[in-house]
Amino acid sequence: MPKRQLVLVKHADPERDPEPLGSFDDIAKALADYNTAPDGAPPSGPTRSLYGPGMIVEINTTQPRVNQALVTVIEEDMAWPVLSRLCRRLAWKLQDINSGQVFG
Repeated sequence: MPKRQLVLVKHADPERDPEPLGSFDDIAKALADYNTAPDGAPPSGPTRSLYGPGMIVEINTTQPRVNQALVTVIEEDMAWPVLSRLCRRLAWKLQDINSGQVFG
């Protein structure tokens, strides 16, 4: 089964300017509550990855404030409850890259 990719954003309204999720450290701290964290390897390059239950979250760190993160769902049964909970509690949204459908 192909991996599903979603974009994690503060809101998915194209009429509004993007709002930052925070800095990489802010995002990593928020996602740590959902068992999602770096693997401990030193950073190499502008993209940092956080590994969670059934998912990988990739964050571009070239800017001090991050507007979006790429979520690759590897195991939907494990990832989806975690993603749903974190979107609800953090007031974030997930947008499917292929369909444009918004969740959260």
